[in-house]
Amino acid sequence: MIADAYQGNRMSKMLNRFHMWFPGGIVIGSLVSKFMTDAGFGWESQIWVILIPTLIYAYLFFGQPWPRAKTKEASSIKSNLKSMFSPLFIFMMVCMTLTAITEFGPQQWVGLILSKSGAQPMLILALVTGLMAVARYFGGVVVGRFDQTGVLLGSSILATLGLYLFSTQTGGMAYLAAVIFALGIAYFWPNMIGFAADKIPKSGALGMSVIGAVGMFSTSIFQPIIGKWIDSDKTEAAAMGLTGDELELVAGQDTLGTMALFPAILIILFTILLFWIKSRKVEPAFA
Repeated sequence: MIADAYQGNRMSKMLNRFHMWFPGGIVIGSLVSKFMTDAGFGWESQIWVILIPTLIYAYLFFGQPWPRAKTKEASSIKSNLKSMFSPLFIFMMVCMTLTAITEFGPQQWVGLILSKSGAQPMLILALVTGLMAVARYFGGVVVGRFDQTGVLLGSSILATLGLYLFSTQTGGMAYLAAVIFALGIAYFWPNMIGFAADKIPKSGALGMSVIGAVGMFSTSIFQPIIGKWIDSDKTEAAAMGLTGDELELVAGQDTLGTMALFPAILIILFTILLFWIKSRKVEPAFA
């Protein structure tokens, strides 16, 4: 809908702002949950709060016309599929598997590592997702300066650095790691979708949906693998005589160090993409 309603850099701006409300909603939800929990409300009451934005969305969308596709090709399933079987689209699907797991895989360990510095888990969640929301709000400016390819390459570098710091640091440095990691993963999802809309426009809404679906599917593929890494690292930590939170911390840091391979591979892939896009004649976005 956004790709059809807007053009050029404004499309990238609005895609980033649309995806801003994924982490933004988590920030608001985590703070609301903390305050309601402190006030004695149970989880049932907290779940009911979800209905508030649902009703607001229903009011905003009711009776609104759906934007038309920018090109006839974008609304043709045959044209969509043809573009989706192009080398560039397939390359981006591979990249999406790695960007998605880089964003979602490490999340369960971020809170544990920062909690060793005395922070509250919900506030940790608000910190990381809050930074992601702010970064995505200004995503249009960043994409306008560096294009999606430059943004994705820079994001992979920051994500790698953030995970490396998480795997080696505790205390105050863990907060710095959280900031760098949040800025690294903030631009992955909206700009992978934006890249498909901008650079492979004839793939249409179907292409963007497939890119997103590949990202969600990759988390189910990689999570069992990460689970094996965690089990292995816990076994090694236990063999060192560690127990309790200390065992969880050491094992978590070791696993995060291994997970840094995901964005490290993306640095190579997005460097290739950067030169690829510069050397090719880009598919026209409008007819």
